[in-house]
Amino acid sequence: MKIMVCGKGGSGKSTVTALMAKEYERQGKRVLVIDCDESNYGLHQQLGMEFPKDFTDYVGGKQKIMMLSANGPMNMPPLFDRRISFEDIPAEYLSKEGSIMLMSPGKIHDANEGCACSFNIVMFQFLPMLDLGENDVVILDMEAGIEHFGRGTGMSCDKVIMVVDPSYESLKLSAKISEICSHIGKTVYYVINKADEDNTGIMIKKIDKPEMIACIMPQKGDLKKAGLTGEPLDGQYEEVQELIAKIA
Repeated sequence: MKIMVCGKGGSGKSTVTALMAKEYERQGKRVLVIDCDESNYGLHQQLGMEFPKDFTDYVGGKQKIMMLSANGPMNMPPLFDRRISFEDIPAEYLSKEGSIMLMSPGKIHDANEGCACSFNIVMFQFLPMLDLGENDVVILDMEAGIEHFGRGTGMSCDKVIMVVDPSYESLKLSAKISEICSHIGKTVYYVINKADEDNTGIMIKKIDKPEMIACIMPQKGDLKKAGLTGEPLDGQYEEVQELIAKIA
């Protein structure tokens, strides 16, 4: 199963991604986490891993991809000439801890280096070629917003998770993502994050399909502390178990 985790910046996408990866590992799965947020540098710490080398370098690097896509990303030649399994991903482009692997198409490292279009192109071609074993799971931590939908990055994903935090912007974005996914035949599951007794009811009422709420994550002191200090997320949470059961 390939799972795409979406949301606005700061909603908790990376936290949900890391907690899901840990829970899937406890359930005996092999997990590939793909860090698709080119401007977020914290996911590897939440997983307790080293930062991986940019996978875009494996297929020629950012500048090569941009040249190949000069006539449009849909007109560029294929980057992969055969099907790919977890074992086929070169070790130098992965970080590993237990049964969890982390890869990243790329990050913005320097000023004036250009946009992140090449990273989206690599994922657009990589994901359809990636074959999964019976116990394999892929979780994509997407960039904030909806650009990845415009570029078709997640078209090969089986599930879409929308992380909603208590803000008007997040609720509007959830409605837009629901609309987009209805057009492309994807079902959206919602995670209500940072919930408390004042905001939970409001968020539930604003979500267009409340029956698709997979779990409600309250504010948790240990998660807030880990988010501040950069400590790995190792806790076990029944809400995450509910989420995984809901999308199965």
